Amino acid sequence: MSGKGAPITGDADGTGLEVVIVAGTWHDVITDGLIAGAQRALDAAGARWQLVRVPGSFELAVAAQAAFAGGADAVVALGVIIRGGTPHFEYVASATTVGLTRVALDAGKPVGFGVLTLDDEQQGLDRAGLAGSQEDKGAEAADAAVRTAAVLRQLRG
Repeated sequence: MSGKGAPITGDADGTGLEVVIVAGTWHDVITDGLIAGAQRALDAAGARWQLVRVPGSFELAVAAQAAFAGGADAVVALGVIIRGGTPHFEYVASATTVGLTRVALDAGKPVGFGVLTLDDEQQGLDRAGLAGSQEDKGAEAADAAVRTAAVLRQLRG
């Protein structure tokens, strides 16, 4: 984890945006850190937000789809998938990524992707925006969702 090439975050304008944070419940210490980072970023951007929880990362896409059907301007999807000894990791990570991409494209609205795909728990702790973490992927995902919503507003006039 180098952090090199990471986007500059902060100072995004989310005024008037309705954002739904959709988060899984696996690996609660990491997930709670991701949620806190997303909430901080959305508050700093001036966006209105709500949090909904789903059982795991696989369920993020359908919840994001429902959020858009309910009027959300953007979704921040947060989850943790840790590699194990079976191919389950690859199936869940792939399905989650493809599902969230499809939801974003079908809705024409942004999904900030804060789903961590990890080899071990320590990698998640390093990225969760906790005290001692090197990165804050929840805040980055929220910032990306707000910035992309602003770009889409500009393009659509």
